[in-house]
Amino acid sequence: MEEEEVECPNSSSEKRYFPDSLDSSEGDEAGTVACEDLELNPFDGLPYSSRYYKLLKEREDLPIWKEKYSFMENLLQSQIVIVSGDAKCGKSSQVPQWCAEYCLSIRYQHGGVVCTQVHKQTVVQLALRVADEMDVNIGHEVGYMIPFENCCTSETILRYCTDDMLQREMMSSPFLGSYGVIILDDIHERSIATDVLLGLLKDVLLARPELKLIINSSPHLISKLSSYYGNVPLIEVKNKHPVEVVYLSGAQKESFESILRLIFEIHHSTEKGDIVVFLACEQDIEKAYESICQEGSNLNPDLGELVVVPLYPKEKCALFKPNDETEKRCQVYQRRVVLTASPGESLIGSNTVKFVIDVGVERRKVYNPRIRANSLVMQPISQSQAEIRKQILGSSSSGKLFCLYSEEFASEDMRPLKPAEMQEANLTSMVLFMKRIDIAGLGHCDFMNRPAPESLMQALEDLDYLAALDNDGNLSEFGIIMSEFPLDPQLSKSILASCEFDCVDEMLTIAAMVTAPNCFSHPPRGAEEAASSCWKTFLHPEGDHFTLTNIYKAYQDMALNSSSEHCVEKWCHDHFLNCSALRMADVIRAELLEIIKRIELPYTEPAFGSKENTVNIRKALLSGYFMQIARDVDGSGNYLMLTHKQVAQLHPLSCYSVTKKMPEWVLFHKFSISDNNYIRIASEISPELFMQLAPQYYFSNLPPSESKDILQQVMDHLSPISTMKKEQKMCEKCPETTEQRCTIQ
Repeated sequence: MEEEEVECPNSSSEKRYFPDSLDSSEGDEAGTVACEDLELNPFDGLPYSSRYYKLLKEREDLPIWKEKYSFMENLLQSQIVIVSGDAKCGKSSQVPQWCAEYCLSIRYQHGGVVCTQVHKQTVVQLALRVADEMDVNIGHEVGYMIPFENCCTSETILRYCTDDMLQREMMSSPFLGSYGVIILDDIHERSIATDVLLGLLKDVLLARPELKLIINSSPHLISKLSSYYGNVPLIEVKNKHPVEVVYLSGAQKESFESILRLIFEIHHSTEKGDIVVFLACEQDIEKAYESICQEGSNLNPDLGELVVVPLYPKEKCALFKPNDETEKRCQVYQRRVVLTASPGESLIGSNTVKFVIDVGVERRKVYNPRIRANSLVMQPISQSQAEIRKQILGSSSSGKLFCLYSEEFASEDMRPLKPAEMQEANLTSMVLFMKRIDIAGLGHCDFMNRPAPESLMQALEDLDYLAALDNDGNLSEFGIIMSEFPLDPQLSKSILASCEFDCVDEMLTIAAMVTAPNCFSHPPRGAEEAASSCWKTFLHPEGDHFTLTNIYKAYQDMALNSSSEHCVEKWCHDHFLNCSALRMADVIRAELLEIIKRIELPYTEPAFGSKENTVNIRKALLSGYFMQIARDVDGSGNYLMLTHKQVAQLHPLSCYSVTKKMPEWVLFHKFSISDNNYIRIASEISPELFMQLAPQYYFSNLPPSESKDILQQVMDHLSPISTMKKEQKMCEKCPETTEQRCTIQ
């Protein structure tokens, strides 16, 4: 991603001013003497502010501060340093600053510092916090990079970024030459991107002896890391704080009743502090939210307000650290109850959290390569996750952890470590990236946990179907271009196909809308019918992909014709739409358009609404999503997947569910095996169109079924002459297209 200066939160290009006591009327000489008495910030050459010294005292109280000398000594003498500490020790904020001091001491001759995180909200929070502690401007000396947002310049010394952003940077700079120190944080979360970086950086360190690698992890993973990287220095941070653990062995069967009872018992007590409740899934959050709000309305006002804050997994929100005003209000008038289903690592707890309630189970998404679908399964959390949830409690005073399970359950049913995402997820995007990196000679990666061979084979097979691989199994020209887009490979292929079918503008909108968070807000209790009526105005008879385009166009029209951002937010609120999700879609679309222009792909004027354009959009979608087709087998909305025997229903928000007109064949964007096997974001297709666009060898490999027999009959009736013309047309286009697309390298 090119580096450019962008508008960042709390950033300012203005220089900080001297304290009020320095008056220019006293003369230049007096001002010079006063300036000499002030300690200057070595990162920007300006005097430190009074806030810097206030924050410095807070930093010195962090458990990790005692290890600064030891860390700096090991950093000078070793290429790899492992830092072990829990969630409250300060390693994520202090270690990067110390590394920035090291880079400054050698005048940045090997580059700056980059620190990865798994969650983008944590990236932004840490960057803002560290810029404040270093007394510099966010977006200048300290910056951050998250998907579709770059708040850095060429002058940035310390960058926080998500692990997938650093991974993508390796496509253009395989040896990461702009960095002298790389910090991998949140290793214990075992995300795919972090595991890939751990493996690839082994080779990068051999090629660049001057490069330093710092690994921050919780204590649970240290033995595995030590055996993976060998005998490297280890900095252990001790941070013991008193936590009272209460096991409620009989509460797991009636967890909701136990949670409600505990919350109201705590609220009726004289003990101050906020409550964090770890639930299993998003549905549990919604159920608990409604129950607590309903019961809370009957509470005695003298107890203070009970504020319920739902944090949904897809948002991966972090607890904000309240300012003095908010903290004072919370202590006097309010008690927050935070409902979350996150693992716990993404929550940065403030000192106001004094109670944690943990149900001990989670709903995990596990990918099944045989049926190309995720299954949502209920599993016990790991012992390491349970320990991290305990660490959410503030360290300034004692806290209470209520475990809705027995000690026996914790020791016997919980695994010691959280499973690596690489062993449970779809690996198609990862394999595409590894194939791209192989061009630079870094394709052989020593993973900490090897991915399942079946998942790797399925990923290679899918990339082959998408024409991303050549006959030798290397990345094709199509594959190289697909890897340029920060999207799922199927979506990237649809965008490339839209260039051929003259619907790039519309396809970019669809890609942005399905990549951004859900644009539909969760309506409050009693407003469901009003929300449904509002959403009906956006419905498109051709399918959900077209409905999303309608919503985006309406949002764009409102944004262009509104006098203020407040009007846009009000419009979204009135229509029960998520304004931040639509803003994100706007940002995503702009970046995708920039990629299209950069690699000089053809771009046609929008023609949304015409009959020809509708067919072209379907063709583009089918070119990428021909592996996600379902047929209504009984005419009542029971859709059987083409690739396996799973039956699903259309989501209630689908335009077809609302209008009660169920098409026979649909292309869908998402499907998970769960209590409700819903197909999400579906649009009607014809079997004739499918047979024209799906690869023949993919169709041949489909398992026998009634649907396949129907498609075979359609293929038999297709004109051989039209098929020959189609193949001839493709062959004529290929050489020219290939020659143009090779320029990307």
